[in-house]
Amino acid sequence: MDATLVQSGYEIERGKPMPSRNHAYIQSKIIKLLDRKYAGSFEGISELSLIIEGTERVPDVLIYQDFEFRPGNDEVKVKEMPLAVVEILSPTQQLADLIAKSYLYFEAGVKSYWLVLPDLMTIYVFSAPNEYEAYVKKGMLIDTKLNIELDLESVFK
Repeated sequence: MDATLVQSGYEIERGKPMPSRNHAYIQSKIIKLLDRKYAGSFEGISELSLIIEGTERVPDVLIYQDFEFRPGNDEVKVKEMPLAVVEILSPTQQLADLIAKSYLYFEAGVKSYWLVLPDLMTIYVFSAPNEYEAYVKKGMLIDTKLNIELDLESVFK
């Protein structure tokens, strides 16, 4: 059997491909930029398990408005939907799979869905299924649903 086709424990547990170097870099950048520009308004959270209709989903980044550290009251899986979900295309992932996920998230109450294509330095910001704006390489990403703006050069540099 081809070793490249065997799923790792990470992939099986989370139901998604292993992140790559560029994936991890962009995930970190988005969280840092949100924290730098919107601390006190929004919180970028990495890979928190969401329960949606009895199924576990683990987005790359979740954006919450009211999210707090709760010592002594931790949760491994949450039902509280974020305002936005950010998914970053991994090299072994299919674009169609991530687009299909957007429907699930919107049905669950997420207001905004960002789809990041690292190799094209592009972020699609969905405001509803099949309704999106594409932001490429530089300029400002504008999420009108959340009133968030991020400099694309800061994400991809």
